[in-house]
Amino acid sequence: MMNTKPDNVSSNMKAPKKGSPFYRWLGTLLAIGLLIYLLIKQGWTEFLQALRNIPPIYFVAAVVAILMSRLMVCGRWYTLLRSSGVKISFADAARLVFAGLFASNFLPTTVGGDVIRLAGGVQLGLDGTRVTASLIMDRLVGMAGMATLLPVGLPLVWKGISLSSLIHGGWSAAGVLPLGGFIKKWWDKGVKFLHQLLDTFVFWMKHPMGLLGALLWTYAHELFLFTTNWILIRGSGESMALWKIAGLWVLSYFVTLLPISINGLGVQEVTITYLFSTFGGISMQTGLALAILIRLLYLLASLPGVIFLPSLMRPLKPQPSPEDEKATP
Repeated sequence: MMNTKPDNVSSNMKAPKKGSPFYRWLGTLLAIGLLIYLLIKQGWTEFLQALRNIPPIYFVAAVVAILMSRLMVCGRWYTLLRSSGVKISFADAARLVFAGLFASNFLPTTVGGDVIRLAGGVQLGLDGTRVTASLIMDRLVGMAGMATLLPVGLPLVWKGISLSSLIHGGWSAAGVLPLGGFIKKWWDKGVKFLHQLLDTFVFWMKHPMGLLGALLWTYAHELFLFTTNWILIRGSGESMALWKIAGLWVLSYFVTLLPISINGLGVQEVTITYLFSTFGGISMQTGLALAILIRLLYLLASLPGVIFLPSLMRPLKPQPSPEDEKATP
């Protein structure tokens, strides 16, 4: 493995913020409130019946499929790390990924999954700069893989979208935003991110095979993820073509990326329910059951990370200086 002194790596790491912004808490509460409203409107009895209708074998198959999708994510990051010259085993990369997934799902207000992966990489003696670059590219490759499926999803909902309602909704949302400081804050963040993005692109353009391999892992991850949805829908006694699931999921994915709730909580569930029931042809009860089961499967699939997280978060041992070594009898 590549050894790097903690002093050199610490400049590449930033301490995670201690909490999420107030508006993300507010967005989370509003989204969860809307989800509860949908559950009440549809009826708790009908919703619970939709869950009970899924045979256990289908749920087991969905668990296997979601775990496979997580392993494909491990493979994507592993490929990016190896192609950048970082010597790491697949097992160690998987440990870091699952620890990050656990942090993202269960510790959303204190630390992020990428911070956990970076800190864990430092514990393993990896080059902090290259790990950081690989994390940025890991996100971008994942988004690129989803974006290539937008032509599948957009036609499914395009006919149901009114341009005038979009404009009206956009102006309404803009009217309640505290302008000035809000815009400046996000402008500064955007400029900083673009600088990081440019540096990352320059680095990875020298490793095209690594990018191609990572993209292939991404498509494998998406296939297992869409299959998870297909299994749960079939288990509910309804059906939807896999390509339609892919197209609608991609749309919900990009909506969930909006930083309006913590880890997309509530927003993902409401979006999946609306898209799959309105444009996918399944019932609202099945859409609600699907959205909540997917969230539960995400949590379940990240549980292995709790095993690895404590060891990865141990404080780094300070490296002795040359003077200290000379003074040692």
